[in-house]
Amino acid sequence: MKKQSIYQKYVKRCLDLIVALPAGILLVPVYIVLAVLVRVKLGTPVIFKQERPGYKEKLFVLYKFRTMTDQKDEHGNLLSDEERLTKFGKMLRSTSLDELPELINIIKGEMSFVGPRPLLVRYLPLYNEEQHRRHNVRPGLTGLAGVKGRNNQTWESKFKWDKKYVDHCSFILDLKIVIETFRVVFKREGIAQEGQATMEEFKGNE
Repeated sequence: MKKQSIYQKYVKRCLDLIVALPAGILLVPVYIVLAVLVRVKLGTPVIFKQERPGYKEKLFVLYKFRTMTDQKDEHGNLLSDEERLTKFGKMLRSTSLDELPELINIIKGEMSFVGPRPLLVRYLPLYNEEQHRRHNVRPGLTGLAGVKGRNNQTWESKFKWDKKYVDHCSFILDLKIVIETFRVVFKREGIAQEGQATMEEFKGNE
C-alpha cells in the first residue's frame, strides 16, 4: 500500500472541517426548506440512511435527503427505483441537493469532500484486489469519477478513475475536482444511465 502524504494524513482532514463546519451552519435555512419539501412531496422519513463502506472498508451510516416514494405494487412489493423516483426527486439528484446531509458524514470524519463515492455494502465481495483499493482513502461527496461522467459511464471506467485518485491524491487534484464539480452539477451532466435511476447494478468482474 502506498504511504499517505502529509496532505492526505493531516491537511485534507483539517480542510474538510474548516469548510464543512461553517457550511453546515450557513446552510441550515436550506436544510429546513428542503426537509419541508421532501416531507410534503415524498413523505417520511425525510432523511435516507444506509450503511456504506468507508475508509479501510469500515461501515458507516450515509445521510441523504430521500428522493423516492414508497410506492408498492398490488402484492405489496416496492416498485423499481426508476418508478419511485419522482420529478422532484430527479431535481434533487440532478442538482446534488440530496447530498447535502453528507456534510454530517464529513464532520464526523467518515467522508471527505473529495474521494471515491461510497458504494453499496453488497458490492464488497465482488471487487477484485485493485477495486478494493478505492477504500484506501475516505469516500467523498464528489470525486474524480464523478466529474468524468458521474453515473453515465461503465463500472470499469468508474473504478479506473477511483484508482487514479487513490494513486495521485493531492491538494491541487482535489481543488480541480471541486471546481469541475460545480461545472458538472450546473450543466446536470451524467446524472443517470438511460433506463436507470442512477446506473446499472455492479455484478462483479467477468
